[in-house]
Amino acid sequence: MIQISNLTKSYGKQVLYNDITLSIAPREKVGFVGRNGSGKSTLFRLILNEEQPDSGTIGIPKGYRIGTLEQHLKFTEKTVLEEVATALSEDEMYDHWKAEKILFGLGFGEGDMEKPPESFSGGYQIRMNLAKLLVQNPNMLLLDEPTNYLDIVSLRWLKSFLRSFQGEVIIITHDRGFMDEVTTHTMGIVRRQLRKLKGDTATFFETLDHEDEIHEKTRLNQEKRIKEIQDFVARNKARASSASRAQSRLKLLDKMERIEKLDHDAMLAFRFNHDKCPGKIIMEARDLSFSYDGNQDNALFKDLTFAVGAQDRIAIIGKNGKGKSTLLNVLGGELKPLTGGISTHPSMKIGHFGQTNIQRLDLESNILEEFSKANPSLNNQHLRCLAGAMMFPGDAAEKFIKVLSGGERSRVLLGKILANPTNLLLLDEPTNHLDMESIEELTEQLDEYEGAVIIVTHSEMILRDIATKLIVFNEGKAQLFLGNYDDFLEKIGWEDEPKAKKKEDKEKNTPESDSVPPSAKSKKGRERGFA
Repeated sequence: MIQISNLTKSYGKQVLYNDITLSIAPREKVGFVGRNGSGKSTLFRLILNEEQPDSGTIGIPKGYRIGTLEQHLKFTEKTVLEEVATALSEDEMYDHWKAEKILFGLGFGEGDMEKPPESFSGGYQIRMNLAKLLVQNPNMLLLDEPTNYLDIVSLRWLKSFLRSFQGEVIIITHDRGFMDEVTTHTMGIVRRQLRKLKGDTATFFETLDHEDEIHEKTRLNQEKRIKEIQDFVARNKARASSASRAQSRLKLLDKMERIEKLDHDAMLAFRFNHDKCPGKIIMEARDLSFSYDGNQDNALFKDLTFAVGAQDRIAIIGKNGKGKSTLLNVLGGELKPLTGGISTHPSMKIGHFGQTNIQRLDLESNILEEFSKANPSLNNQHLRCLAGAMMFPGDAAEKFIKVLSGGERSRVLLGKILANPTNLLLLDEPTNHLDMESIEELTEQLDEYEGAVIIVTHSEMILRDIATKLIVFNEGKAQLFLGNYDDFLEKIGWEDEPKAKKKEDKEKNTPESDSVPPSAKSKKGRERGFA
């Protein structure tokens, strides 16, 4: 365990935290929440002795090993398996199966074990670093956004791994659902102080809200009392009979410790601008297939047919690299399908949030200029209101795109979508780079949006909150699933996961032989939820 005592850290005039104290007990798994820039990652660096506090101490027991996810990508071995095996202890240096087990869980296949680490994308190289961390089995894991670059199947595996991990964990992640399923406690930096409470994020934030409410009521009661005293003094200080009482009340006022009004972080505050579509079906895809090289044999998806109702919530899910974003770009008209076609209602108006769209932001424009490009009819007042809703108040609205962080650029693109009325939102991982509070606001607004939504996401919490239909990339194909995410897990499940016992028992009682006619097989598919 670690013990932090009276720790203070600041950068110039910016005080991150002041005189904080924290202890982590054995087997505690702590979710670390707070707005971007509040100092979460800095605390990790202080614990790892990569930075020094202004004052205070961090006590770590002798021999206590702390592991953290290395962002630096440097590999020394010829194969993925050999690279990850370098992190095994001396006693386990030949137990390569332990490295294999973790690599399989993080989405690597049997054929990947002998490939060079450098042949993989940056996201998979980060996964190798995560595998090297997990195979070390340290006493404590400090995990800063470990869910980045993981697909939904790998996220589910990591959740299971962390729940069974025998040591301590402190985890920073914007994925609230992931955090709540792993952690035993939640802590956060609140007005430069550190609070840790037992329970999930909902318990944490509800407790803080309740305390803030009590604080505000107490402050208002004090203000009322102060005004009463001031009025009494004003009425009686000049009267001989009550001057002494007025003076006594004045002294009481001087001694009173004033309760300050609490400061609150800026929040996303917006509603999607909806343009009503008179049709029941806003888009229909028929027999879609797509391949980057034009070869049907290499198609990412084939013969995909589905309709999008005016208020549908469709989630596109599956492993990374299978074609989810590609499908969204085909639907958005940015890519042309290999076969099939897409018909749309004449009143359809799309808002498209995609990684390529973020990359197309003009680095030499400022935020207001980018919003104006999206809708030139908006006047300066409307543009500034939009910037304020996206957490760019005042002069911040004039920042150039090139100086913005990834999260800030995501908010700019979101603002450009809000600048115009829409009735179909195409969203590719819109929560990337957003903090937990902003994600919660976005999810709420998606739920209230009157149009249709098609979203690519790995967040199981968002899937459960909004998705009513799924397009599933699984077992080498893409299919429409008529049901929500829990229905999918119960009826189908992911191909790399053990099937639920209930499903296994059901399958034992209803065997399917090779002699089953095609019509019966298609009926069985419909019963399982696939259209």
